[in-house]
Amino acid sequence: MPPAAETFAPGISVEIGKIDRELKKLWAEGGGAKTRASLINLAVYSEAPGSLPINTRIISEITEAHACRAIVIGANPAAKKNRVEAWINVHCHVSRAGSKQVCSEQLSFLLEGPSARLLPNIVFSQLDSDLPLVLWWQEEFSDPMDPQLWAWVDRVIYDSQGWRDFRAQMERVETAQAEAKQRIVLCDLNWTRLVQIRLAVAQFFDHPSMQTYFDEIESVEIEFAPGFRSTALLLAGWLAAQLRWSDGRQKGKSELGFRGQEGKKIKITLSEKAGEPIGSCVVRCGSVEFKVTHAPNADLLEVAAGDRKCRMPAGQNDAVRLMNEELMRGGPHHVYLRAVNCVSEFL
Repeated sequence: MPPAAETFAPGISVEIGKIDRELKKLWAEGGGAKTRASLINLAVYSEAPGSLPINTRIISEITEAHACRAIVIGANPAAKKNRVEAWINVHCHVSRAGSKQVCSEQLSFLLEGPSARLLPNIVFSQLDSDLPLVLWWQEEFSDPMDPQLWAWVDRVIYDSQGWRDFRAQMERVETAQAEAKQRIVLCDLNWTRLVQIRLAVAQFFDHPSMQTYFDEIESVEIEFAPGFRSTALLLAGWLAAQLRWSDGRQKGKSELGFRGQEGKKIKITLSEKAGEPIGSCVVRCGSVEFKVTHAPNADLLEVAAGDRKCRMPAGQNDAVRLMNEELMRGGPHHVYLRAVNCVSEFL
């Protein structure tokens, strides 16, 4: 997660056993000008030092588009001394009508030492009625996973971009998903980064007459920023999964090979260059080239098919925008899982 330019205090310090009472007092002070809103429970877990004020800022921005009860946890399981602290806060935004402020609650907890094991109890005791629980896990997943925690989660959001061992991490979340009887939806912000790039590539082939090029694809070139090789591999996996390529093989660190449905060899070249997470994606079909380019610090994608050029919206590698994009989406993310399966050996 990129460093924040500005941080927020987590709120008013309260005793754990008096959270509900203090929240009622906080709402009463509003005098009816504030309307409490909540569509989901959003729990955020981080072990990074100083994460509470940073995540408070992020929640403040997220609640502009997604009303929720936020449960923000900063943990340090390695601390020698036991420590538990709690804060309450509200994030208010003026409604579209402009007459009232629509507010979301935030409960923040600092757990140090053995108290970090209280995480499931704290999360479950603070849930807002029977609303869905979305867990944003900002750490690598530990082994074994806590079954008590995962039994109640509806969607788990993580970012595989920083994983040191992708396959081991995926095995852990898939095990948690299986133990929860497949009720957990896996949401990878590394996949979310690719939304606009995937839309731009897909639109080349929207018209049925253009789909004849599928069997003519010879090569794909993907340019990615340092640290975002896994993002590029997920993009390659998406192409392979959607076009039903098979026999995936790695030919050195910068090249993958697949076979199309007709047995034709397809080469995917990966190259690293400073810039946006995915700087460009070029699909070559004989003499025809389909190209999507995301220039550094640009808000638009340059899209070109032969002599035809246009621009499309570009995503941003920002925690708030990625989370807003992910929270707007539903469904089980089957396409993501198929993409992972196509390139899991190389991640």
